Amino acid sequence: MRDVFEDIHEHRDDPTESARRSMRTPLRKRFYEAVSVGEISEGGFPVLLDGRSVRTPAKRLLGAPDRRIAEALVAEWDAQKDEIDPAKMPLTRLANSIIDGVADNRAEVAAEIEKYLGTDMLFYRAPEPEGLVAMQTEHWDPLLNWARDDLGARFVLAEGVMHVEQPAHAIEAARKAIPGDTWRLGAANAITTLTGSALIALALNAGRLDAEQAWAAAHVDEDWNMSLWGRDEMALKRRAFRWDEMKAASLVLAR
Repeated sequence: MRDVFEDIHEHRDDPTESARRSMRTPLRKRFYEAVSVGEISEGGFPVLLDGRSVRTPAKRLLGAPDRRIAEALVAEWDAQKDEIDPAKMPLTRLANSIIDGVADNRAEVAAEIEKYLGTDMLFYRAPEPEGLVAMQTEHWDPLLNWARDDLGARFVLAEGVMHVEQPAHAIEAARKAIPGDTWRLGAANAITTLTGSALIALALNAGRLDAEQAWAAAHVDEDWNMSLWGRDEMALKRRAFRWDEMKAASLVLAR
């Protein structure tokens, strides 16, 4: 399946650009009739097209560690009609990324999440207006309290955007909550990138909040600005695409 997913796989860090690239590339006609979950093997539950396995861009078997995720992958492939549109297959893109990019690089991926713990957006608060301050407090303080009480990580807050150095002990305590499992790690990394917050990703992984709550927390500033200046249709289109990515990653983290 390399001809279907290669471009998106190589540009997975920018989902909006991935969507644009897929729109510029002629879509491949659907070439299969039936989609199913295969019998479990060393690589998990494989996705089968007309009884034949699917390959990732790196030529590995496309599958999932449990049947729930595999069935969601199957549903995504089965939803393709006359053409296969990778832009509408966020879980498959995430699976490719995990299988090809995370499985052999878990330490590096965990380190990427850890970097966010030093500059997490939840630490940087607006001094005004009152409404924005209240929204940040409502959505962000419970996550910081969770990090303090459950993880033992006490972070420092700052007003504005000037960098504030976080205590090493806080980062170390939160780092221990980064999942070690390949699929959960890959999903947490995707959510960290999508939201700009490692703490949101770790809280979602821990079941402290659901996908919609996490998404609302990630867009406090954007929602506040739109409440003042009106809807930004272009931004909302980008956000809708990223929301699909978020739902896919959240499905992997669901317990």
